[in-house]
Amino acid sequence: MKHPTGITDTELSVLKQLWANDSLTSRQLVDELYPAGTASDVGTVHSMLQRLEAKKLVTRDRSRHPHVFSAAVSQSAVAGQQLHTLADKISDGSLFPFLTHLVETKSLSDEELISLRKLIDEHKAPASKRKKS
Repeated sequence: MKHPTGITDTELSVLKQLWANDSLTSRQLVDELYPAGTASDVGTVHSMLQRLEAKKLVTRDRSRHPHVFSAAVSQSAVAGQQLHTLADKISDGSLFPFLTHLVETKSLSDEELISLRKLIDEHKAPASKRKKS
């Protein structure tokens, strides 16, 4: 799978709707994103769908009419790529400052902290496999 890069805020709003609804027609996307539904809004959504499809972030089911669009990339994959991009810009690629900030500023709920600890424990390498310093 291609890593999602260079996603604009407008493209992200389209992806968010597709994640929330599994698949939508372009008309349904216009209705969700731009309730007024002007001709300009319709054009914007069509442009975003074409760009997302070219980036292989959206798939189009041409066997149905109207065509139905689905996200070809998970929300988690996009979030991860965006976080790595930010980490590259700010901290030479290290995610540690971000995690430290989330924990120290109490930005995570108790449930999120428990889930994070469980995830870390599940992915922690056994002592025999850790690099020796």
